[in-house]
Amino acid sequence: MTEKKQELKQRIWGIFSYIIYVILNGLFRIVHRELKKEQFDAFMQFVKFGLVGVTNTILSYVLYVVSLLLFRKSGWLKKYDYLVAQIIAFVISVAWSFYWNNRVVFTVEDGKKRSIWKALIKTYISYSFTGLFLSSVLLYMWVSVLHISEFFGPIINLVISVPVNFLINKYWAFRS
Repeated sequence: MTEKKQELKQRIWGIFSYIIYVILNGLFRIVHRELKKEQFDAFMQFVKFGLVGVTNTILSYVLYVVSLLLFRKSGWLKKYDYLVAQIIAFVISVAWSFYWNNRVVFTVEDGKKRSIWKALIKTYISYSFTGLFLSSVLLYMWVSVLHISEFFGPIINLVISVPVNFLINKYWAFRS
């Protein structure tokens, strides 16, 4: 990335951060509290995680739908096509999420190092629990028990899996 692009990116993020700070600080003042730097930094980390999560969710859902449609068109795995489509979406989207979370959200402090392989393995384990195991169980329940569309089920899963993923990633997978 060129120096000008990097500078522009930092300015845009600075403006965005300032707007968020003003809003949060105003909310804290309404309840007669002081917004501390640590609270703001933690909130902004969650915002970054959310932004990565939005791109990850879009990628995962697109991969899921494309895989599901390809399986349906080819007639492969008729009974379990939606579950295999979810596995494909999972493997690729977790790699995407790891890359951006490692680079932008859970950065390493200067002078410290992180084992990339260890963090990657932990990321796949944490997402395996929420994004594969928990989401698959919930998806099965939505589709087979409650007869909700297999195209809508993964969207419902987000309400449960996103907050759990943030906590696991913050306090385990990317912990130094």
